[in-house]
Amino acid sequence: MTNPQLYTIIALAVYALAMALIGCISYGKSKTLDGFLIGGRNIGAWVTAFAYGTTYFSAVVFVGYAGQHGWNIGIGAIWIGIGNAVLGCLLSWLLFANRTRKMTKKLEARTMPDYFGKRYNSKGMKILAAIIIFVFLVPYSAAVYKGLGSLFSAVFPGVETWVWMLIIAALTAIYLVAGGYIATAYTDLIQGIIMIVGVVCLIVAVLSHDAVGGLGGFIENLRNFQSLPNDPNPITGAQLTNLFGGSAFKFLCVNIMLTSFGTWGLPQMIGKFYAIKDTAAIKRGTVISTLFCIIIGCGAYLIGSTSRLILGGQLPAGGVDSVIPSLLMEVLGGGTAGIILLAVIMILLLSASMSTLEAVVLTSASAVAVDLIPALRKRETKPETQMLLTRILCLVFVACSFIFATQNIPIIVSLMSFSWGVVSGCFIGPYIWGLFSKKITKIGACAGILSGLLTVGGATLVISLNSGFSAAAAKSPEMGVAAMAISLIIVPLVSAFTKNKKADCERVDELFECYKEN
Repeated sequence: MTNPQLYTIIALAVYALAMALIGCISYGKSKTLDGFLIGGRNIGAWVTAFAYGTTYFSAVVFVGYAGQHGWNIGIGAIWIGIGNAVLGCLLSWLLFANRTRKMTKKLEARTMPDYFGKRYNSKGMKILAAIIIFVFLVPYSAAVYKGLGSLFSAVFPGVETWVWMLIIAALTAIYLVAGGYIATAYTDLIQGIIMIVGVVCLIVAVLSHDAVGGLGGFIENLRNFQSLPNDPNPITGAQLTNLFGGSAFKFLCVNIMLTSFGTWGLPQMIGKFYAIKDTAAIKRGTVISTLFCIIIGCGAYLIGSTSRLILGGQLPAGGVDSVIPSLLMEVLGGGTAGIILLAVIMILLLSASMSTLEAVVLTSASAVAVDLIPALRKRETKPETQMLLTRILCLVFVACSFIFATQNIPIIVSLMSFSWGVVSGCFIGPYIWGLFSKKITKIGACAGILSGLLTVGGATLVISLNSGFSAAAAKSPEMGVAAMAISLIIVPLVSAFTKNKKADCERVDELFECYKEN
């Protein structure tokens, strides 16, 4: 066993014990359904802010997005990190956090489908939303597995990738099933601290590499970069140093919109606002979460933009998904300090992945146990039964996503983009308009969900029939952005031509009184 492997195993063991301990401690606070799903609506600013940020950024951001876009675009890719921090985090907190907390508390809604069902008085919408979440978040979580598995395989080349995926799945299942949202929130706080330390250390290590030349020489070396003669996709130094992405400007804008505005409709992100305890915590959480996203998001893409210099312009055998793993081994593979830092970075990426995975799993399991099954049954389901079913379904969802991840699907970034676009495209319109307008009707909200689903589904079907699914997956960012835009337009448009019943209008008027409360 080499030193990098030994240090990594020791770090993993310590990390696993800490996560399991948090799960056990949190068990006593998660015996009620409210406690298990939303922490009793009593989670503080720091914990919620880090929970939001760590759910936002998984290993896919580092291994997939930062590796691919840093390699193909250069320093212009950092705009994705800036967009994520400003649009996906800051603006989301400012616009939606307080309204979501007050509205869901008034409705006694614990999940996104529950919010739709009670806000629009529609059992059908609740069922449809639950199905969409459960079906389309499986590939999302699979992308998380694959992003982390490919990195661990670079450090442990003799171990199959599925072994690491299984370890990730088992560890996530243990503390999630034991402690629910409280356990995930407090582990997110620890994971977030690890991520900040790891990213800052990695930025210093990468910029200090001889090929990069420090912060002062970085831009100059990148500007003078020349592709290898056998490079199938040559790129110029002018492209890599173009602040606005150069020829990739349109592609850059689409990805900024998808990964930033997409958070506005993702249930695993919005769910953090259900649990925060008060308005004061929201104000502090807004600042903390935004700073976290700036450090992690911009840091990841900055690291990715150095990849061509560090790897000498040679794309690794595994393609763009292997760019960051190869970069890490090149920068941190030698010397005791580098080996220790590599172990820290591995824990960083494990933390990033598990925080995202746990949020997706809890969202999906609750969608079925709390929303779908009770809605389909004719008699009421007891809270104790829902609790047990949610825990069981957490295990089932982890298993399903693990199996999906073990399939040979190399398009890690497109896989995540596809799931992100479908789910957010369906929910963003009904969710946002439901918070701000009394005039939105049940039919308008339903039309918003269906429009998002049909936009992505229809485009995927047409492109797949003509050019294959890989071509459709490559267009997933554009489809996701289109679905979100259409959903936001369709909801008020259809509502303008339809009406709610008088009783529903009175109920909504009373509901909006919650914004006058503290």
